[in-house]
Amino acid sequence: MEIKRAGSQASAKGPAEYFTGSVRRDDLISAPEPARVMSALVTFEPGARTAWHTHPLGQTLVVVSGCGRAQHWGGPIEEIRPGDVIWISPGEKHWHGAAPTTAMAHIAIQEKLDGKAVEWLEHVSDEQYRG
Repeated sequence: MEIKRAGSQASAKGPAEYFTGSVRRDDLISAPEPARVMSALVTFEPGARTAWHTHPLGQTLVVVSGCGRAQHWGGPIEEIRPGDVIWISPGEKHWHGAAPTTAMAHIAIQEKLDGKAVEWLEHVSDEQYRG
């Protein structure tokens, strides 16, 4: 058994290569092999968002605060709020982030396949974000 005490892990800034705007990631779960699950609390400031991306084994988002947006390729922009649980299918191209004027935080849960949990793609343009 391993206990990671609150405050023992530093927060990380979401790199500009994969995010637009101010994003903070706090790792929650990084299970050692053979386990594959990983999880983080991700906080997006207003207007901040991920780039388009996919997950080889899918992803679950649990919105914990604020108001945000999520979209899969070719679909409408969906508003997401605390208590919402979003399932993104394996390989589904999507993005998620905060609403234009409201911050949003979610817990992201995904598994690694062959050591990789995400495939980052192009940035979401301002036009795409506005819908």
